Amino acid sequence: MDEEIGTRDRIINAATRLFQLQGYHATGLNQILRESNAPKGSLYYYFPKGKEELALECINLTNVFVEKTIRDGLAEIDDPAESIKKSIEKIVDNSNSEIDDKHSIKSTKKVSVNLIALETYANNETLRKACESAYNAWQKVYTEKLVEGGFNQEKAETLGMVIQSMVEGAIIMSLTTNSDAPIQKIAEQIPIVLKH
Repeated sequence: MDEEIGTRDRIINAATRLFQLQGYHATGLNQILRESNAPKGSLYYYFPKGKEELALECINLTNVFVEKTIRDGLAEIDDPAESIKKSIEKIVDNSNSEIDDKHSIKSTKKVSVNLIALETYANNETLRKACESAYNAWQKVYTEKLVEGGFNQEKAETLGMVIQSMVEGAIIMSLTTNSDAPIQKIAEQIPIVLKH
């Protein structure tokens, strides 16, 4: 039983890493099997619907991981502006983490669904909806923190979307420019954006 669980986890971890590094279309099932060191028949044993089912599992894993990371970060400070600013600054710290650190944005381990979202939004409604659900879940955590801090629901929802959009854009820019400056800059702007 432990071997079965280990094999499934290895497949998911390898697929998550490859989807985030190469994208959905460029990642083949044979490559996932090689990277995970899994027996050939095991992929369809665990994921009988194939690559799409595996990608959904990877998106859901990323969703849960990122939501918990955001929620845990925001729980440390009561003031929403300061809490969100510090939470984003932790992303900067994570951008400087070793590539094998699961919290490093450079690790390609459970940090974003950006590449899958961009690649599949126009031609795979199932994966598009899964990515949308992940973004909504992350945005909701910011919204809840803002409501707790005294913002009305409508404004909190708008600001939650703005913050999530800023974070996702900054992650892409930071990875592209190999610099943590974009993330640091949006962290600095949070108190201004959240000014009542």
